[in-house]
Amino acid sequence: MTAKAEQKLAKRISEGDSEAMKTLYDEYAGYLTAVCSRYIDSREDIKDLMQESFVKIFSGMGSFEFRGKGSLKAWMGRIVANVSLKHLKEAASRGTISLQDNLPDIKEEEAEMPEISGIPPEVIHNMIRKLPPGYRTVFNMFVFEDLSHKEIAEILGIKENSSASQLHRAKSLLANWIREYVTGNHVQKK
Repeated sequence: MTAKAEQKLAKRISEGDSEAMKTLYDEYAGYLTAVCSRYIDSREDIKDLMQESFVKIFSGMGSFEFRGKGSLKAWMGRIVANVSLKHLKEAASRGTISLQDNLPDIKEEEAEMPEISGIPPEVIHNMIRKLPPGYRTVFNMFVFEDLSHKEIAEILGIKENSSASQLHRAKSLLANWIREYVTGNHVQKK
């Protein structure tokens, strides 16, 4: 979608144009669902969170500031990530998932990331989705949202060193799974 088309679409949505809303949904639902699935496992939760996200996107379109091609996609991705993170934080406070550090220490050599250039992206994505919820959440926030450990700790209500530890352990697990994949011991899809 061109920059001009994005800007026009955003304006039409902010004016309440339902056809523009459908166009936006058709254009970006797949990408935004992938953003949500970085954090959330359950298909039912993803469906619910996507609905909540689109309500926020459509109702907040009037406050969207167009900053060039891709800014609409980035803005919507941030909304979906925030909705997903809020869901995880609420689940952690209810005790339905754990964002705390609870696995044994990992040896330093296990953390070294092997070469991934020959591995299909969908395989890497499945490996990331297979991480324990806390590890996956911190990994995604650090890698995809480009947040610092201090920011991650504040958002998730954990200690800064727990964020760093969970990232290290997530990378170690991924490194092991990648080595297994490369040597022919493929990780099962979730």
